[in-house]
Amino acid sequence: MAKRLEGKRVAITGPRKAEELGTIVEKMGGKALVRPAQGTIFLDEPELGGGISEWIRLKPEWSVLTTGMGLEALINTAQEMGLGDAFMEAVRQSKIAARGYKTANALKKRGMAPLVRDDDGSTEGLLRQMEEYDFAGTNVMVQLHGDHAPRLVAWLESRGANVRTVLPYRHIAPPEEQLEQLLDDILERRVDAVTFTSAPQVRFLIGHAAKRGFEPSLRSAFEHEVVAVAVGKVTAQSIREEGIGRVVAPQEERMGSMMVELAKYYAEAETQPEETI
Repeated sequence: MAKRLEGKRVAITGPRKAEELGTIVEKMGGKALVRPAQGTIFLDEPELGGGISEWIRLKPEWSVLTTGMGLEALINTAQEMGLGDAFMEAVRQSKIAARGYKTANALKKRGMAPLVRDDDGSTEGLLRQMEEYDFAGTNVMVQLHGDHAPRLVAWLESRGANVRTVLPYRHIAPPEEQLEQLLDDILERRVDAVTFTSAPQVRFLIGHAAKRGFEPSLRSAFEHEVVAVAVGKVTAQSIREEGIGRVVAPQEERMGSMMVELAKYYAEAETQPEETI
């Protein structure tokens, strides 16, 4: 399996840990091409500070936490504001709902555990586990994850909750020339696979292709010659929701697992002609 990516050109669209993922690709015999499809993730500091103050003032019955990175941003900013202890106490005294293992790990580091945890790493999985609880008349603070989450907020509000949200960081599109390079590489078949580690990456790519009039060609490339690879089930589902049906993804959300799954896909594809003869 170590060299199962021999001769394969793999585009890496995630800006974070691109070097680490590239090393994995190279060790497996492939060639890594860094093609960022997501811009800088930055803290929205005014909103973040206001959200922290509101969290402390409100002392919500529920704290809904959706990413480890977002929770860490809240904690670090609260500490910089001199409100670290007060913020942590406000979270600790609330019922905690957490999405994703990184969020659970960030809580565990601080001696906390969620009352509710998703069953598959997705927002939908978190909502399924929250079904049995009564939210009528409760105050709920929701830490968002780079984008607004209208479905999550609407679900809580439909059950009578008073919802306030905090968006610690935002996903922004990269410079157009970067998206153009990735799009050209895909359309010209200069890459064999494209890795995605978050939903905005594929959304920004498809949006750019649509603006250029190449969206049908892009989808065709992904359905036939170029393999879309997702870091986990949540990102894979987001890719499918964008109309790309063929997606390779591991069961657990790990970069190494993603590349192993891609290697398995190619290994199975190589044996397919022999099986059909």
